[in-house]
Amino acid sequence: EGQAIIRDGDDIAKVWTSLGTKSAILEAFVPFEREVSVIAARAANGQVECFDVTENEHRDHILKVSRAPAPIPDDLAEEALRIAGKIATELDYVGVLAVEMFVLGNGTGPKVLVNEIAPRVHNSGHWTLDGASVSQFEQHIRAIAGWPLGKPVRHGEVTMTNLIGDEINRYEEWLTVPGATVHIYGKGTPRPGRKMGHVTEVIRTPAKSS
Repeated sequence: EGQAIIRDGDDIAKVWTSLGTKSAILEAFVPFEREVSVIAARAANGQVECFDVTENEHRDHILKVSRAPAPIPDDLAEEALRIAGKIATELDYVGVLAVEMFVLGNGTGPKVLVNEIAPRVHNSGHWTLDGASVSQFEQHIRAIAGWPLGKPVRHGEVTMTNLIGDEINRYEEWLTVPGATVHIYGKGTPRPGRKMGHVTEVIRTPAKSS
């Protein structure tokens, strides 16, 4: 709704009429390798803390799985974190925001391209509820309440799977999975494409000996 895909040979005038708007943004398709996101938090005093870069997998244009950390080179992850922090700072933002990015491949090595900014807690950060020392929700409250931000420490390799539509009716299957935590949103009757809950799986990494 409010969007249209334009392909070679399409009647542009007809597409424009179907949108029923006076203005629109034209975007090109980007040949990306993967989508990643960074959940960042900024306090009123300028302190910025970012959660680890997360890889997002979509099915039918709906986020299905998020994995932290994203399987990308360390220098690329550092660049993604730097970009997210810079956006929060330049906007003088207070609270949690998500920055979605595309990972592009080119001849000189991969790079990231910002795709979308969501000024709020975000579905791709739900893994932080069970997989990090502080959740994106607590971090947001800390920021807007004027408290110090927590230092996000990931508990291990984390996978968050959305339960979409009637998948919520099979939530009991997840209760037998070691390390999995089920979250049910209580939205009522499931319908196709509606996020009804999610499951977080944490594979804890051994502590490093000193």
